[in-house]
Amino acid sequence: MRAETKTGAVHMNDLSISFEFFPPKTDRGRELLWENVGRLSTLGPRFMTVTYGAGGTDRDWTIETARNIQRDTRVPTAAHLTCIVTPKDEIARIADTLWENQIRHVVALRGDAPRDGSPAPAPDDERYYHFSSDLVDGLRARHPFEISVAAYPEKHPAAPSLDADIAALKKKFDAGADRAITQFFFRNEDFLRFRDKARAAGINGEIVAGILPIADHEKAFDFAGKCGANVPDSLRERFDGLEPRSDAALEVSAELVREQVRALVSEGVREFHFYTLNQAHLTYSACEDLVHGIK
Repeated sequence: MRAETKTGAVHMNDLSISFEFFPPKTDRGRELLWENVGRLSTLGPRFMTVTYGAGGTDRDWTIETARNIQRDTRVPTAAHLTCIVTPKDEIARIADTLWENQIRHVVALRGDAPRDGSPAPAPDDERYYHFSSDLVDGLRARHPFEISVAAYPEKHPAAPSLDADIAALKKKFDAGADRAITQFFFRNEDFLRFRDKARAAGINGEIVAGILPIADHEKAFDFAGKCGANVPDSLRERFDGLEPRSDAALEVSAELVREQVRALVSEGVREFHFYTLNQAHLTYSACEDLVHGIK
């Protein structure tokens, strides 16, 4: 069964999928990106997104990559936009550039501090947006973008509590966000608890489950620690004795991501966003189940 979304994309069996990519820095990386974009676009994603680095680095590559993906695949493609060190007037210019390039969807984020260690603007500096809810409001005033924001099932590492983080998310929706895409998680109960608490707090907008296929388990677990995402011992044990990226490890990874999305579907989850890391194999494997109708 296919149902049209508001953007004209297609839901397969009442489920929707979307994919995140990042702008590659090498010629070989660009070749691989387009191979993987082409493969995953055949699955009928609702949209795709393109990231950029801390402090807004690689912004031009982000816009160019998003524009080219959308042009070549005809899949609506969003550009990530952060505000932590970018003045409001520059945000306005970027928003205009996105709109002129037919990018109608923005993933609005506060962003990470610059890697060079330079400080973020002072909280009372009115030249900047200090929270992603303010960025959402500013983008809405500039153009009628579709806007996605971030959510954190295990709370943002800087948030004092999960309840405080959910209150911050509600401000993003109140400012005009269309949906929240969550940080990846490995324990489904964390997402389900977060979803229920968000609904109880009056958040009625779409909450999309962010899924990270584990291409390299050592790097993934290290990254999870930095993001505040719990890695259960039972998950680590599945990779015991396996070399990262070996055929055996990738086989385990493929089964894990299929298990995760199946279990989420059984709990009523219908929207999935895959952090592809510019690699198609594991994401494609999981999404084949989705598009062919897990019940």
